[in-house]
Amino acid sequence: MLPLHGVTVVSCEQAVAAPLATRHLADLGARVIKIERPGSGDFARGYDETVRGMSSHFVWLNRSKESIALDLKSPGDLETVFRLLERADVFVQNFAPGAAERLGLGVPALRARFPRLITCSVSGYGSSGPYRDAKAYDLLIQSEAGLVSVTGTADAPAKSGIPAADIGAGMYAFSGILAALYERERTGTGTDLEVSLFDALVEWMGYPLYYAAYGGTPPARAGTDHAAIAPYGTFTAGDGTEVVLAVQNEREWEQFCERVLERPDLAADERFAGGARRVANRTALHAEIDGVFARLTGEQVTARLEAARVAHARRRELAEVLAHPQLAARDRWTEVGSPVGPLRAVLPPITLPGRRPRMDRVPALGEHTAAILRELDEHRPADG
Repeated sequence: MLPLHGVTVVSCEQAVAAPLATRHLADLGARVIKIERPGSGDFARGYDETVRGMSSHFVWLNRSKESIALDLKSPGDLETVFRLLERADVFVQNFAPGAAERLGLGVPALRARFPRLITCSVSGYGSSGPYRDAKAYDLLIQSEAGLVSVTGTADAPAKSGIPAADIGAGMYAFSGILAALYERERTGTGTDLEVSLFDALVEWMGYPLYYAAYGGTPPARAGTDHAAIAPYGTFTAGDGTEVVLAVQNEREWEQFCERVLERPDLAADERFAGGARRVANRTALHAEIDGVFARLTGEQVTARLEAARVAHARRRELAEVLAHPQLAARDRWTEVGSPVGPLRAVLPPITLPGRRPRMDRVPALGEHTAAILRELDEHRPADG
């Protein structure tokens, strides 16, 4: 039995943040009932058609859920939502600001009607402040929170290649719901949680914000290099293999000079004495490293790094990640069902010895509507 077996989550969700939170709950055994618009559903269903006609985002975020199609502007369908909430433990929503309240699904109304219910509201900027009603797509939040300003190269800023704001908010919603479930075990009462994409990403920006506030200047955009550590970043061997270094202390630096570069003199070079000087003289440092790596193959560089126990990695393209030996060795791949047949899927990061997570099918729009409505009718009170 998985840890959240018996927990029922009802979610009015779309896009990435809220669906990510509820999918993690489903992975751990929760029953997640996903409410979607009739006809179109979660708009993430239409982001792309790359997974045999399905959206890559939707496939990633919505396995192991039940989809019920309801028109929340219909009094009858809205009443169905309330009937679902009578038996639910958690309600998640990422409506536009004010929409939940207009539907009667705002926190005060739900708290009064269902005192054991845990409510989680996911929004762009939170329920107050001058940005409350602003559009809050991931790129916009990355821009407002400063992530774009520290990502990219000196010549051009760049957004993160993954929806960092959505993922951050989804993970805080997930962890907040787990904490609220634990609290309810002790108090018997639910609580309300609020998570915003902006707050989540500003928290993730902690290091550059402190760096800028107390250092006087922001961390420099430096591609895969690091604003405060060197050598740290991607270097190319003579055969074109890209090797990523992360030398973070003086012991590793000395080992790197002696056993990898075979240039022990560089460890005593005043230009590179200490992390701050290596950063200040990064161009000269890179020239020394490039001069050695150009004479070696990727395998030779990696062999030297491993022998010296210096931190390193390969910069891999996505096709290489799909075939990554670590994933294969740990049996991290499985399959999930879907309306278009079995799909390859990676297991979730939380592992429980002896127990496998739920990896049920990705639902078609409204696939479970009839079954859920029958279930509600079967549990309707006799005088209902």
